[in-house]
Amino acid sequence: MRLSAACLQYIVGIEGILQYRVDINCAVTWKAVMNLSDVAPYWLWQWMDIQGLLMMLCVFLIVKTIRDRPPRNYPPGPFGLPVIGSLLCISPSDPFGYFCKLLGDYGDIMSLSVGNMPILLLSGSKTLREAFVEKADAFTDHPLYPINKRLCNGLGLIWSNGQMWKQQRRFALSTLKYFGVGKKTLETSILEENRVLYKAIRNEQCKPFEPHNILHNAVGNIISSLVFGHRFEYDDGHFHEMLRICGEIFQLPFTLWGRLYNSFPTLMEFLPGKHQSTFSNSKKFQMFIQEEVKKHRETWNPSEPRDYIDCYLEEIKKCEDHTSGFNEENLLYCVLDLIAAGTETTSNTLLWGLLYMAKYPEIQEKVQDEIDGVIGQERQPSMDDRPSMPYTYAVIHEIQRFGNIVPFTPPRMSNKNTTLAGYDIPKGVIVLPMLMPILFDKSEYQTADQFNPEHFLDKEGKFVKRDNFMPFSIGKRACPGEQLARMELFLFFTSFLQRFTFCAPQGVELTMEFVIGITRGPKPFKICAVPRIK
Repeated sequence: MRLSAACLQYIVGIEGILQYRVDINCAVTWKAVMNLSDVAPYWLWQWMDIQGLLMMLCVFLIVKTIRDRPPRNYPPGPFGLPVIGSLLCISPSDPFGYFCKLLGDYGDIMSLSVGNMPILLLSGSKTLREAFVEKADAFTDHPLYPINKRLCNGLGLIWSNGQMWKQQRRFALSTLKYFGVGKKTLETSILEENRVLYKAIRNEQCKPFEPHNILHNAVGNIISSLVFGHRFEYDDGHFHEMLRICGEIFQLPFTLWGRLYNSFPTLMEFLPGKHQSTFSNSKKFQMFIQEEVKKHRETWNPSEPRDYIDCYLEEIKKCEDHTSGFNEENLLYCVLDLIAAGTETTSNTLLWGLLYMAKYPEIQEKVQDEIDGVIGQERQPSMDDRPSMPYTYAVIHEIQRFGNIVPFTPPRMSNKNTTLAGYDIPKGVIVLPMLMPILFDKSEYQTADQFNPEHFLDKEGKFVKRDNFMPFSIGKRACPGEQLARMELFLFFTSFLQRFTFCAPQGVELTMEFVIGITRGPKPFKICAVPRIK
């Protein structure tokens, strides 16, 4: 029987009465030898210590595998390696493709492990409705990943839980509504921003330009007017940098660096990489918000609130319930969530829209014909026009579907033992809802792999609302800015095609490459905008 020195030392230390002898072949036999150090040379002990460490590692992995074995009636999934799980199988450039393949193999609910975290992948409108509507109380919480804990410490609107989350969400919804979300007053603000955007695009004089900055700026100005009480000029480089940092923070959890940090946080805290620069940049964004809060305090009149920050400062002053989380630190993270979520999804949808219109000029022409027939070219569009423009509305929906803006909704976590789709789900399991397979379901969309607005039109050309179309998620954690986003998408997109025809630069073929993140946006591209109104 061969035993290493480490194992022998352990046994001798525990028992104290066993004796051994080491022969020249390094075989250990049970004999009456108490002091082995007199028999074996130093190099032999080193070699045997390595053997012991390897043996102990193997035992650890076996014990961990047995300990982490899922319940008997648990969703199926691929075999994962100890410690790292399926981490090596997930493509850094396209994790969505790997997850979609797994769901295709195992169905709408399946299990896997990423690092040492057990995860359930969910898809299918029926499964998501069961989890987030019928059993919403069991799946309302968000898990606090190491990467998100490092970025926001469990605060804000997105990653907070329990009573704090309920209070913060309720306050945000009521405050945004007070300042015009869902009302005619906000429509006026969007159209005013659209006039500025029109001039900026027209100044490009039909030459190829990158629309990312001005679109992010324009959309960012709408949520900024609600949160900060003012907008930012398109040549404000500091604001551009803050929006870029917002996108970087949103992208990090789904990048390779984010996944590695979630699996090995202690190790990654000391290693260089993209995560370190994002941590540093997030502090810059916090300083940007702190400066805005400082300006608000200097000019604050509680009787005349101007924006979200004013209302929040008043709530801090009067709130005695510390569990609700109304304090200045939480204000910073709530503002970060509002700016990031209120800018990323809408601006990326509009960017995909420009790409698709340039790539499919026949669809662009049909939209323009409908705009000319309903609105004309003299006045700006209004939300009142939407019911009369089914084709344009269908195109906007198809942009959201085919652009796949939010492939995942933010992860959830089971906060109690429950069941889902007939499987037993223990408390503490992370649930990752995937919208991508729903939006590309061939049983729902006849030409799911093609950009086709007919998916949202009936035979008479009337708009058709689809129950499985859920780009803003569903249930208690659905996007609180859905009303705002729908208004922005219709008014901005309709105004674009009312005033311009978009096309690829001469000799350039536009690609559909995308950037990985919580939102899925197109990589930077150049496009030409030809004015329709002379």
